[in-house]
Amino acid sequence: MSISELNISGYRSIREIQLPFERVNVLTGPNGCGKSNLYRSLYLLTMAANGMLARTIADEGGMPSALWAGARTKGPVRMTIGTTLDLLQYELICGLIPQEPNPDAPYPFLLDPQVKEENVWFISGKSRQVLLERGTGTAMLRDSEGNRTKFPLTFSETESILSQLKEPHRYPQLSSLHQEIKQWRFYHHFRTDADAPLRHPQVGVFTPVLSHNGDDLAAALMSILVLDGTALHESVEYAFPNSELLVNADKGRFSYGLKTAGINRPLDARELSDGTVRYLCLLAALLSPRPPSLLALNEPESSLHPDLLEPLARLIVQASHSSQIWITTHSSALADYIESYSGIAPVRLEKINGATCLVEY
Repeated sequence: MSISELNISGYRSIREIQLPFERVNVLTGPNGCGKSNLYRSLYLLTMAANGMLARTIADEGGMPSALWAGARTKGPVRMTIGTTLDLLQYELICGLIPQEPNPDAPYPFLLDPQVKEENVWFISGKSRQVLLERGTGTAMLRDSEGNRTKFPLTFSETESILSQLKEPHRYPQLSSLHQEIKQWRFYHHFRTDADAPLRHPQVGVFTPVLSHNGDDLAAALMSILVLDGTALHESVEYAFPNSELLVNADKGRFSYGLKTAGINRPLDARELSDGTVRYLCLLAALLSPRPPSLLALNEPESSLHPDLLEPLARLIVQASHSSQIWITTHSSALADYIESYSGIAPVRLEKINGATCLVEY
């Protein structure tokens, strides 16, 4: 499935935004304009599909911290995140848990989100057929026979119905949507200090998908090489001329390094710069043998030398042939390089009266 639109309202600095999606989506703008909030809105959807909405909201400080903090009109306080994927529209609406009036038995989880509504529609021309309609305490689903049925189980009010489906054969369209969103891939931090696990030999297993923090980098690089390492070797040569990537397996423990012209021995992972290690993580993510439908990178230029931005842009656009790409970046140079290779202009953001807005041209 391909995303064609993202709709967000009431989330942190985002009062209301409708954002059309391309194969390559690059968001730029000054510090504090809301780039990371847009990135996290997509991340919230995939965490909700994985049954971790409440935990992810907790990491942001709880539901009150996740809500739009600017001026509001009268009415309930809500956060809405919606997206259109091919012929399906999905919408998740969350709010605060009501205060319990019973002082003798107060509800302790007041910072959790409460899912107020959750909807899925099948789009056919100008009409929409309801596949999922959830309100507070109730949920109706359309089954494989086209019949509206009540959700058969007690469900958590703090998590998505999609994450709680137990009979995928009864709800094939909802199950397909669930699996699609669940497998979106996000990379926003690679730890590269001297004690980082990715700098040390590790027991390796076949790893077609780099972990979110890059800890299994050596195994991910080895997996690419075993299947077809041509693109990986070419990308290393293009970014680091006269260098060769080496990935070693010693009794099942994997390590990596670079052989560079003019140096008599290969440099192992502990000797490589932060920028070099981070770039190798980006290579493993973008050249994954199992590409996701959506791959999101938050500030991939961090720690990279300016000379690596053009090779990175080239690699990102190549990866967009297999995955939709979402990039947030402070680097106008990276955004310009991506535009020159893809022909798709970056989305520029600014903050007006506290709200994240798209820059109109």
